[in-house]
Formats: sequence, C-alpha cells, structure tokens
Amino acid sequence: MNLTDRQSIVAGLLIGLGACGFLALGGLAGAIIFAFGLVGVVLSGVPLYTGRAGVMTDIPALGKIWFWNFVGAMVLGLLVAAIGGEMADRAQTVMDGRLAQGPWRCVLRSIGCGLIIDLSVWLYRSSKNLVPVLFGVPLFIVCGFYHSIADVVYMFAAWRWDIGLLWFYPAIVVGNYLGCNVRRLILPESNAS
Repeated sequence: MNLTDRQSIVAGLLIGLGACGFLALGGLAGAIIFAFGLVGVVLSGVPLYTGRAGVMTDIPALGKIWFWNFVGAMVLGLLVAAIGGEMADRAQTVMDGRLAQGPWRCVLRSIGCGLIIDLSVWLYRSSKNLVPVLFGVPLFIVCGFYHSIADVVYMFAAWRWDIGLLWFYPAIVVGNYLGCNVRRLILPESNAS
C-alpha cells in the first residue's frame, strides 16, 4: 500500500466522519457539520474520488482512489452499525429513501452532488478560500443529492443488503463522475491536473 492509497483511506475516513455527523444531528445542522469532512480533505490535500474525478484523466488511478475512499468510509459505517442506536436507525431511513428513488433518479441526484463538490473543490483550489466548501456541502445535502463515499457509511451503518444495492451504488458512483466533469466540459482547459 503506497502513500496515495493511505491518504485515500484518510479521505474516506474524513468524509465518513462528516456523514456520521449528519446521521447524529440530521437536518440543516447535520448538513452543516458534514462540511468537516470536505474541509479536512481540501486542507490536507488527501485524494477524494469526487474531488479528483473532475481533474484526473487516469481512470485506473481514479478507481484506486475510489476503492480506498470506500474502505475508509466503510470502517466508519461498520462502527456505527456495531454501536447501533439512533445513528444506525437514521442510516436505515436514509437507505430506504435512496433505494425508493429508483436508478435514474439516483443517477440524477448524484450528478447534482458531483457538480457541487467539483465546483466547491475547484473554487477552493483557485482561491484558497473555504467558503465554497462550507456552503457546497450543506447545499448538496439539503438538495437531496447523493455522495458516493458518504453513502458507503449509510449502507454499512444500516447493514442493509438487498438486490437494490446492485444498481444503486454503481449508479451514484457513475453519476458523481458525470457531475464532476460538467465543469471540465464547459471549461476544458481549467485546472486540469
């Protein structure tokens, strides 16, 4: 396991902590506290799938970042499941709502999240100002958009395993990727790295 792999796990843990904050508080307060995760990612520079999908062209390397982000977030989801209580119950409610949306709505909701996260990270990189991150994260949550790494926490915390996950999770990973690349389609030369 190289440094990028370990940093990708940390990014998954950071987003996972934000997701746990959302599960603990719910509502707007939970959406605001969730921003801790992305603030930690941008300040530390650790690789996050949705922070890199709009700037990386090396798809295998991006897939590796996604995998280790998944592992980091899964650890926190398993912790919440083991503890149980209100956070695990809220995770079950979150997953029930997501699976009820069906594949196409999940893709559309995850495109919205990818767009917001990509723009938040791009604006942070351009300005070194955390305001886009502090507003972007609550924005995607209150809009009901889906984040592929945060949803790992919800899946494992809910300990829900059914056939719906076979379409749900791949749909949001792809949707986040598409949303993260909207800016790159419009501004193809901006911030490419």
